[in-house]
Amino acid sequence: MNTEHFYEVSVNWQTDRKGIASSPVLNSTIEVVTPPEFPKGIAGYWSPEHLFVAAVNSCLMTTFLSIAENSKVEFTSFESKAIGKLEMVDGKYMISEVTLSPILIIKDANQKERAERVLLKSEANCLISNSVKSKITFNPQVMVENQ
Repeated sequence: MNTEHFYEVSVNWQTDRKGIASSPVLNSTIEVVTPPEFPKGIAGYWSPEHLFVAAVNSCLMTTFLSIAENSKVEFTSFESKAIGKLEMVDGKYMISEVTLSPILIIKDANQKERAERVLLKSEANCLISNSVKSKITFNPQVMVENQ
């Protein structure tokens, strides 16, 4: 596998504080806006801040799916909530912290410890988390189905 990959994304301003994000290799676009916390921001749409937090959270999931498959961890559900903290640091706004709270449901209680290790390994190997300077706080839960 090649160790270098490129991901092209374009944004085109539409009106006010709204634009369209697209990629020549994707079938859909995303409307992106200034979030409502900022002057002239627009509620109800994806903002760069949402996309940043979504990138960290979705990378956790895709990394977990790969590692779980390779580790033969069987699960019935994976969901993850992420919260990004935007604050002023040294006179500049930044997402200073992203808290990831995945919940993994497994069938076999004997796999709980292994599943916990896979979650921890997934967080440690998430390329997006490893690419940002935000603090990543990880609060995983593994639960056994019907218990």
